[in-house]
Amino acid sequence: MGTLKVNDHLVTAENMAELIRICPFNALEDNNGKLEVNAACKLCRICVSKGPKGVMEFVGDEKRQAVDKSLWKGIAVYVDHVEGEIHPVTMELLGKAKELAAKVGFPVYALFLGHGILDKAGELLHYGADKVYAYDHEELKDFRIEPYAAAFEDFINNVKPSSILVGATTIGRSLAPRMAARFRTGLTADCTVLDIKENTDLVQIRPAFGGNIMAQIKTPNTRPQLATVRYKVMNALERSAEASGEVVECRIDESRLASRTEVLEVRQKDKETSISDAETIIAVGRGIKSEKDMEMVRELAGLLDAQIAGTRPLVESGWLDAKRQVGLSGRTVKPKLIITLGISGSVQFAAGMNGSEHIFAVNSDEKASIFNIAHYGIVGDLYEVLPQLIERIKLEKGA
Repeated sequence: MGTLKVNDHLVTAENMAELIRICPFNALEDNNGKLEVNAACKLCRICVSKGPKGVMEFVGDEKRQAVDKSLWKGIAVYVDHVEGEIHPVTMELLGKAKELAAKVGFPVYALFLGHGILDKAGELLHYGADKVYAYDHEELKDFRIEPYAAAFEDFINNVKPSSILVGATTIGRSLAPRMAARFRTGLTADCTVLDIKENTDLVQIRPAFGGNIMAQIKTPNTRPQLATVRYKVMNALERSAEASGEVVECRIDESRLASRTEVLEVRQKDKETSISDAETIIAVGRGIKSEKDMEMVRELAGLLDAQIAGTRPLVESGWLDAKRQVGLSGRTVKPKLIITLGISGSVQFAAGMNGSEHIFAVNSDEKASIFNIAHYGIVGDLYEVLPQLIERIKLEKGA
């Protein structure tokens, strides 16, 4: 990142006043007759391009040498696991990695860090990995950021993957930014769409500016390219009957795996039913007028053996637990059926559920955005539609 420099010898009272006036962020100020740049500066450089010539100067970092993209090959996936039990987001990312790699003729790698994992690494070969790089060390038994980051860095230095996909889990969100910082490269979080260009630049698409636009992000001047993806966004490949590929056992100097953190005890938290794994979901939004009306929703959910979810307003009202929020700031879901009641379908919400197999929407506004992604829709008052729907299901069950 560069900085703004004030060429004091060119500053006059007139051009100082002009520069202060044209700065949209009030980042230029008169400090006892001296022009200074304060912390409000956004480096927009308007003062350089629109202000008096030569007074303000942008001084950038030293120009970095262009990366040789031919030295970086392959699409890598970080294997997220707990004590060797692989998180399903890994299989989803391997499926996407296989798709991307086929476009540019790259292999697919999986990076597996842990202890006692070698016998489980071969399973990844059934889901699209061409090579599994397994770092099996006692120091990697429990997740601690220093040893895991050291092994991850060693993998990148030795294998040089062009792109790395990481699940947006607690561990993945901790590791990915550290790798981006160490290699001074880009990282795009919570991608909803991934593509790749012929020159191997990864196209990372995610909602931005509060979900109002879909940003297309690339890091063409650095390698590796890093992206995190939430669970249930991509599709996993069907497990192949035969494994094709190899498991490569990797070693790293154990002195590099030292940590200032000592794990004294690991306690398993109680397992809970997550809406991310639900096959049927009833999602409710602003159309529900009062908390007591949620009883109708619970009745419908009981008839369909469904999980109840919703939008941010219902969570903020205390009608739903935060773990049941669907969207960018909530959970991503991909059920076989989702019924949305009184939900307009903002980009933020849609990004968390538009991969559902069947979307059934009820909304009184025929122009609601939810109808753009719904497979089936009813334009009507949910207080009229919902009771009829419940009675019809009861009749079908009774029959």
